[in-house]
Amino acid sequence: MKLRLHQFLSKTGHFASKQAVKQAVWAGEVTVNGSIIKDIAFQFKVAKKEVAYKGQVLRLPSEDRTFLLNKPTGVICSRLNPQERSLGKRSVFEMFRDSVTPTEYERLVTVGRLDEDTSGLLLVTTSGALVHRIASPETQVAKVYCVTTASPVSEEQRLRLEDGLDIELEVNGEVEMYRTRPAKVKIVNPCITSLSLSEGKKRQVRRMFAALGHEVVALERTAIGGLDLAEYNLERGEFVDVSEDNVEGVVLQG
Repeated sequence: MKLRLHQFLSKTGHFASKQAVKQAVWAGEVTVNGSIIKDIAFQFKVAKKEVAYKGQVLRLPSEDRTFLLNKPTGVICSRLNPQERSLGKRSVFEMFRDSVTPTEYERLVTVGRLDEDTSGLLLVTTSGALVHRIASPETQVAKVYCVTTASPVSEEQRLRLEDGLDIELEVNGEVEMYRTRPAKVKIVNPCITSLSLSEGKKRQVRRMFAALGHEVVALERTAIGGLDLAEYNLERGEFVDVSEDNVEGVVLQG
């Protein structure tokens, strides 16, 4: 969406009048992507530029919908293609069909993904901007996983997970070695490990434990940044409508 600067500022609800908007711009108190803009008619794409008044970032009131879901296993985080439908696969988006309008349903996307056999915290939203701000690799938001293994994890293996280790990744059909970033690791009991990562390569958690010779028998994401699934008391498959601004603030503060 492209707006003139004075239109954007008026819509934020931060200013008491149109005259106050104009005075703020003319006084050089408004920046767009860090540059002072004194032209009230300056046009820009809202989703791609950051506007600040006296250093405080301003945003439009959200018309988007954001949901926090306790994802069950057995559903995938993408729209179903014909082959997946023929195989009886289920999509996470189907869970929201009766809770949103048809237009909102078509706009829903997940903030990152969880594998079909992974459960836990998943954000589903109509806001592409929220996806970018949280899921961007540059943001490095920590994700916490509860990992259940078939065999006990040793202290030596815990230290290897913390330091980072080499795992195999498939890139464009070829297997490459990748060194994981340092992680925060806590052994809850010999076969249950809490793992916090600030990255998310495909099936990374399972590959990390496989590199140590462990089979992962259950995997749950319990937190994203400061957003903790336990605080919402949701059963598997249940979700709650949440504020985009509140979610973003809690996630990024974590």
